Amino acid sequence: MPNLYPPAHGHQREEPAPGSETTIHAAHGATPDHEQHNAAHETHHVAAEHSGHGAHVDHTGHELVFRNRFWISLVLTIPVLLYSPMIQMWFVFTMPAFPGSQWIGRLCHHHLSRRRHSFLQMAMPEIRNRKPGMMLLISLAICVAFFYSFVMIFVDPTSGFFWEMALLIDVMLLGHWLEMRSVRQASGALDQLAKLLPDTAERLDADGAVEQVPVNELRTGDLLLVRPGASVPADGKVAQGTSAVNEAMITGESKPVEKQEGDRVIAGTINGDGSLRVRVTATGEQTALAGIMRLVNEAQQSKSSTQLLADRAAGWLFYIALGVAALTAVVWIAIDGFNWQVVERVVTVLVIACPHALGLAVPLVVAISTSLAASNGILVRNRLSLEAARLLDTVVFDKTGTLTSGEQGLAGLALAEGWSEERALALAAAAEGDSEHMVARALRQAAEQRTLTLPAVADFEALKGRGIQVRHAGETIYVGGPRLLEKLAVTPPPVLASFAEAAGDQGQSVVYLVDGQTAVAAFAVADTVRPESRAAVAALHEMGKQVAMLTGDSEAVAKAVAGELGIDRYFAQVLPENKDAKISELQRDGATVAMVGDGVNDAPALARADVGIAIGGGTDVAIESAGIILVRSNPLDVAKTIKLSFATYRKMVQNLWWAAGYNIVALPLAAGILAPIGIELSPQVRR
Repeated sequence: MPNLYPPAHGHQREEPAPGSETTIHAAHGATPDHEQHNAAHETHHVAAEHSGHGAHVDHTGHELVFRNRFWISLVLTIPVLLYSPMIQMWFVFTMPAFPGSQWIGRLCHHHLSRRRHSFLQMAMPEIRNRKPGMMLLISLAICVAFFYSFVMIFVDPTSGFFWEMALLIDVMLLGHWLEMRSVRQASGALDQLAKLLPDTAERLDADGAVEQVPVNELRTGDLLLVRPGASVPADGKVAQGTSAVNEAMITGESKPVEKQEGDRVIAGTINGDGSLRVRVTATGEQTALAGIMRLVNEAQQSKSSTQLLADRAAGWLFYIALGVAALTAVVWIAIDGFNWQVVERVVTVLVIACPHALGLAVPLVVAISTSLAASNGILVRNRLSLEAARLLDTVVFDKTGTLTSGEQGLAGLALAEGWSEERALALAAAAEGDSEHMVARALRQAAEQRTLTLPAVADFEALKGRGIQVRHAGETIYVGGPRLLEKLAVTPPPVLASFAEAAGDQGQSVVYLVDGQTAVAAFAVADTVRPESRAAVAALHEMGKQVAMLTGDSEAVAKAVAGELGIDRYFAQVLPENKDAKISELQRDGATVAMVGDGVNDAPALARADVGIAIGGGTDVAIESAGIILVRSNPLDVAKTIKLSFATYRKMVQNLWWAAGYNIVALPLAAGILAPIGIELSPQVRR
């Protein structure tokens, strides 16, 4: 296989665009973790060292920070409340008095108010990006309340926003704690990719002696020994030997690919039963695996921004609060002149605009919806993905392991005259009893599903590259493909020949059961379609979504699966970099795209899509690259995810209206619009 990806030399990591996921998290207190994710074990991360990846957000750490801050702040808030004259008046109690007791609440409040610096720091990205949001609005309210309260100590010690600001800080910290807990996720896709490489390789010297060396010491031109079942340590070309190599995790090809002298192999793929000698053609950053890693990194960096609804609402409220405050000052100065009452009204407007409830409205919905989703087998790793799912108009499925089981199964069979299905299948399964080939497993599984009793066979012998033979009832029984028939000089009867031709047109593999010198049955083996896939496609069509399929399989296989499931369009023989490109192509055409996949080869496309959905039974890297994981590996859950997105959005909007509703009433009252008739909102009256 040629080098599929451009060299990484000169590759520069793009900074996240303003409003990107990283920026949004930073604006909510989730400061990006800029530690590079290079390997702790260098040999596992040869390609990773050259892929330029880094800057992943560690939500677990942020969750702990906000949790600890919340509990500390809550403890400090208790004495502030208890020694507040207004709280004592409302609840009719008196705290013990002693010298300096009048300062207990204020001292605790002063220590608590130091938390305002955290909110100010979190507001800085909004200021730099000129996108005011939740943090800037909160910072404005806290700073105004703090300085007003500090001044009022010298003007009127009974006034101020001491306990109000303490509760404000507690509520916002609680909101961020819930938010971080609901979006906790690991960003280990690149590390998972690197783990496909083995730690060491077996290199052959000029005399043919084998030496074990670290993978990072391999050089182009080295000759490697790849034993049966081992991972290929570097891209290369087969110099000697034959084997079937499992490339599903890289190319998406559902069947192991036969390799012989001159064929190319890819780093990270798994060798089959044969032994290979491979001449290295690419290492490190030049390998196909490193190329996939670069694509994942670039796709993650270029993910489009989906600004949180609460941020937008807070941004609007920020401008409204400033406008109302300015209007309040101008009008009342014009009416009564500048006095302390005008200052009180302006401060009240700015403080009352702080979104206490707004800070909890969205995090609570996210926490509840993600918990509800988890109980239904849908894990939400990225809340932006859940929010964006309602906007999807195109859903792209990977074929192997997503719409299909990812394993070979019996797709059909044909029989010569005088043979029954049960007899032929039982004899073939018995003959394949000692084989570990995927076709053998498919035949045995089909016999088990039909609860067939297998006949006794003996003298099992593997015919390399052709099939197997056994002895049964004094006859030699063979099971194998067309090359077996060539070796035995057996011509299948017309019924089996036409069956094999039709199966081949659909990309299915065909093996024959040969009794002596007569072909008596033919079995078509293929990657079987999941029972839920047809219902999933139908459900998405009912919702008005276009359904597409990407696969590394042949045109015939793709066409057959797409036709069986009623898929609108399909893309066959798509290599990993082209999967990513197909998603980009759909997006350039104006589509909002979800990618549903399970393999390493799907990782770049999962990261590039507007919404990445991983099948839970798939590889770790696919899961790490997706925002949503379907635990039950059921494609029908894709439709459920979209419905959940709609329901979550509706609840967010509903909560935001309730949370912001008081501002519609309270801001005009705080501005003194009803002051002429004796109705005012004092600085101490709060939510």
